[in-house]
Amino acid sequence: MSASVKDVAAKAGVSVGTVSNVLNRPEKVSPDTVERVHAAIDELGFVRNDAARQLRAGRSRSIGLIVLDVGNPFFTDVARGAEDRADGEGLSVLLGNSDESIDRERAYLDLFEEQRVGGVLITPLGDDLSRLARLRDRGTPTVLVDRQTDDASFSSVAVDDVAGGRLAVEHLLALGRRRIAFVGGPSSLRQVVDRLAGATEAVEAAVANGTEATIEVVATDSLTVLQGRSAGEALRGRSRGDWPDAVFAANDLLAMGLLQAFSMLGTVRVPEDIALIGYDDIDFASAAVVPLSSIRQPSALIGHTAVELLLREAAGDSGSGPQQVVFQPELVVRQSTVGLDLS
Repeated sequence: MSASVKDVAAKAGVSVGTVSNVLNRPEKVSPDTVERVHAAIDELGFVRNDAARQLRAGRSRSIGLIVLDVGNPFFTDVARGAEDRADGEGLSVLLGNSDESIDRERAYLDLFEEQRVGGVLITPLGDDLSRLARLRDRGTPTVLVDRQTDDASFSSVAVDDVAGGRLAVEHLLALGRRRIAFVGGPSSLRQVVDRLAGATEAVEAAVANGTEATIEVVATDSLTVLQGRSAGEALRGRSRGDWPDAVFAANDLLAMGLLQAFSMLGTVRVPEDIALIGYDDIDFASAAVVPLSSIRQPSALIGHTAVELLLREAAGDSGSGPQQVVFQPELVVRQSTVGLDLS
């Protein structure tokens, strides 16, 4: 049977209240008493019941983070940024992977609410935020991550994905590419929709200025390397005259799958036949066989900022209300669009 607080108090010759102060407010207790209580804890092997303490406080010292795909290095970096900021406040981050499944997303939301987490950070799947609104209205601060929303009642941290999509395709057009393919999906993801919108805007602007350019959409079921490879094989299987001369992938994992498919038989040269650009600028992008051009997001900063907004809301210090932080994307040019000569 494990030792209790009463056992520790008896062993150290102090009251239960003094033991509680040593554990939670040691600055209120003399150094000698703190040392004596810790000696009793070590001797008895006492382990504090943190769950019970959290239950009495009403909230845990953890925050929940739900991402679309924990296998995507972008979200790993977001989680790292969130953990770094949370650690400075003595908080831990519980990571949930929705795997682009609305059912799994709901299950994690239910679990985190049952565990009375101190707040939830989430990259939601769809536009229906009613479940998140109920969570927030019942007292759990909620911040959207890597996602903009028209609902100003939520704090959010994101990158301007419309601008990112526009930046990617403007780069391709500036290189003389005219037949653009956008590879990405599903369309239920706001990030995919926004990146495509920006890409389309860039093509439409070029056409309005007298440049002949087109954009087609090659839909995928998810944003994975395997889906990218499948899309790449489909494009490679067309007659050469039907190939696009450039591809904008909705994320770097798709872009890496496309690159694998293009280079598998050596029939499609990147960038000579098809220029290729991704999105996120994960570490693997620069290490690919043909280093990938990409649109960079400040992934760790997104996670750090999301926790900062959550802390402000939890403290009731949100200023004029919920805040929407939008970072600007950055074009990173590598060999997959410009070839070996980067001069």
